[in-house]
Amino acid sequence: MVQVVNLVETPGHPLIMDSSDPPFQETYKVLFKKVANKGPTAPIVVVKERDLPVIDLGRLSLGEEERRGCKLEIARASREWGFFQVLNHGISREILEKMREEQVKVFREPFEKKSREDKYLDFSVGSYRWGTPSATCLRQLSWSEAFHVPLSDIISGTRRCNSTLSSTMEQFAGTVSNLAQKLAEILAEELGHKSTFFMENCLPSTCYLRMNRYPPCPISPNVFGLMPHTDSDFLTILHQDEVGGLQLVKDGEWIAVKPNPDALIINIGDLFQAWSNDVYKSVQHRVVTNLKRDRYSTAYFFCPSYDTMIESCNRPPVYRSFSFREFRRQVQEDVQTLGHKVGLPRFLV
Repeated sequence: MVQVVNLVETPGHPLIMDSSDPPFQETYKVLFKKVANKGPTAPIVVVKERDLPVIDLGRLSLGEEERRGCKLEIARASREWGFFQVLNHGISREILEKMREEQVKVFREPFEKKSREDKYLDFSVGSYRWGTPSATCLRQLSWSEAFHVPLSDIISGTRRCNSTLSSTMEQFAGTVSNLAQKLAEILAEELGHKSTFFMENCLPSTCYLRMNRYPPCPISPNVFGLMPHTDSDFLTILHQDEVGGLQLVKDGEWIAVKPNPDALIINIGDLFQAWSNDVYKSVQHRVVTNLKRDRYSTAYFFCPSYDTMIESCNRPPVYRSFSFREFRRQVQEDVQTLGHKVGLPRFLV
């Protein structure tokens, strides 16, 4: 069933939304009315598309010189970009394609069904998210929906229903978890720390898997698919489709990431920037909307337990010690009161 809704009409762009789409137009009608009264906002600027650093992890299985060169490239990209792509990452194409297939299937369900995720999917209440509840203007609205699932839900789930999706998520997360541990250990070693910190604190049960869908947006490019932000974890591993839309800040300017179907995207999160004492960079990134096409991605967030203390590994520390729980609470408070995340600057010494 396709339903026509009243949003901000623009010539040549009829506002048609599918029944699987979240009710953006009804929930955020005040924001759209502001735009209608004031006229269209300046669209998001089109930026240049660039390739991220591409690192072949197959070199880690070769001779000492190749292994050393690969590790140096990983550390260099984490310092200079905060983002990089990896090939020969150990995640089979079969798993990636199955994950995408199951993801598309679940997002095509009616909105009313998806929003009952605790009954429909056995996920914790609140796993299904869409839009931006705290948005006070159109620029703060994210035109997207997601299932943000604690891996503990998948690992210990009873799977009363939708077992194919759950088993696929568990298989995907298990393989990506190994990759996250390997990369974290390499980055720690390049700082001179052969540490068991990540193995002991970032367990599969403390990490998250997020399935994203960015529906076609009838007022693209006036709103974001995902507003600018940094990630509140150690590492994020992302598998995206060929549609594109991911952008990040490099040398003070926004650049668009060219999709690479054979690669996974890795980015440094806030916790790794704090732990590395600002050596590795957690950079702002965003997703722009597409007028005609859905965009799908799957992200694995490499996180510690809430009680884990984050301390800079070198001296003098740039940031004071804080727990992951405290960091998350502060981020949530800032988003609710300010409409955006502040993040690490709150924890400077």
